[in-house]
Amino acid sequence: MKKPWLDPTQSKRILALAAPVILAMLTQTGVNIVDTYYLKKLPFQDASDAQAALTPSLMLLWAIGGFLSAISVGTLAMTSRRYGEDKPLDAGAIVPNALLLTAVGGVFATTLGWIFMPQMFGAIVSNPHVAELGTIYARWRFVGITSMAMTAGYKSFFDGIGKTSLHLWAAIAMNIVNAVLCWILIFGNLGAPRMGIAGAGIAGAAASWVGLLAMIAFSLSKSYRNPFKFYRFSNLAKNIQWDLLRLSVPGGLATVAVMTGFLMFTKIVSRLDASSASVIVHGVRIAANGAATTIIIEVLSATFFSCLAFGTATAALVGQSLGRQDPEMAESYAWTSVKLGAIIFSLIGGLIFAYAPQVMGVFSDAPAVIAAGTNPLRLVSALGPVIAVGMILTQALFGAGDTRYVMAVEIALHFFCLVPAAWLFGVTLNGGLVGVWCSAGLYAILLSILMVHRFAKGTWKQLQV
Repeated sequence: MKKPWLDPTQSKRILALAAPVILAMLTQTGVNIVDTYYLKKLPFQDASDAQAALTPSLMLLWAIGGFLSAISVGTLAMTSRRYGEDKPLDAGAIVPNALLLTAVGGVFATTLGWIFMPQMFGAIVSNPHVAELGTIYARWRFVGITSMAMTAGYKSFFDGIGKTSLHLWAAIAMNIVNAVLCWILIFGNLGAPRMGIAGAGIAGAAASWVGLLAMIAFSLSKSYRNPFKFYRFSNLAKNIQWDLLRLSVPGGLATVAVMTGFLMFTKIVSRLDASSASVIVHGVRIAANGAATTIIIEVLSATFFSCLAFGTATAALVGQSLGRQDPEMAESYAWTSVKLGAIIFSLIGGLIFAYAPQVMGVFSDAPAVIAAGTNPLRLVSALGPVIAVGMILTQALFGAGDTRYVMAVEIALHFFCLVPAAWLFGVTLNGGLVGVWCSAGLYAILLSILMVHRFAKGTWKQLQV
């Protein structure tokens, strides 16, 4: 009997694991979308410049916080492998070691970030007003880096044992807290001081700590505390910490490469604004390209994070299958996930493509921003299935422990493709914002090609985790 192109049993299993992760990640994305939406209601120039400040702020947050949160790479790979081997105590021992590493690193990163944020923003953004607003926002968001990284450790453990729905509830709680605090603090409602973009930063940091408290509460329930016995002092072990670092640091460096590349990308966008005469509105210059880029990233982050959700489910299934000594099943799950992702994100990308001006209009009232962002948004939304393939297989390789390859690819593509091509297409060839975003499309295509080649090669099947 001929095997179906899309295995229905595997598809159901992948969707069951991925759906809560997708909802959780979309909900987490809501923190940034709420900020973008509320900030458009500030006075005219403050609105566009505050939106322009969000992208570099979040890139810095994801670069530093993402490096620490990459503990999730090692945690998920090790947890899913031990769970597949039917070793619950060994799986549980991973958690306190991941928490220790992220707590120490988070405090260090928050302190340095608060001190040196003005200098970091000055190196990234040309517009002094955007840099000032971004420094204020990013400083407060960095207060949540420790909780962000520790939450990632908990999340990846639960994902590794197939309990992907738990983080969804934490993410919902985070969004409720963020939305309420943004409304109160940005605009000075309920007697609070009117804090503008600083209020958005404080709300985001507070929401991050609420998410961590929710994950701690889940870990303390008897259904998880008893079989996995997380909180035993004897679980702290240098060999586990070393294995976590061995697997996670390449993933962290890959994240830093991604975010550094996109920071340089936004620097090029900032240059477009500095040299453009088309952004003089109501007698003031606004960062139309920067604001448009922020909106594009926020809209597409829903696609990116959904792809990551499929990748997370795939990584867990790959790791569990390898733990059961069944690499063929691991491979089959990955290709099924790729097919599902390509189908789903073709549909999502098509909708965004068709309604690009309306989507831009949800987040900006400035015609110059909507006009600047419509065609770039259409360009990258059309690449939805390509993005899905690359990101899902990236996570599958992480789940198998092939983290060094992913790191090498991300470093190479960002510094030898994305950034040079953005300058070439956007500035040298006068392609403007469309040209800059063409480089992102080229990056996505090359990433997918390289990940497909590596996964098909199969060397990841022999890796020890």
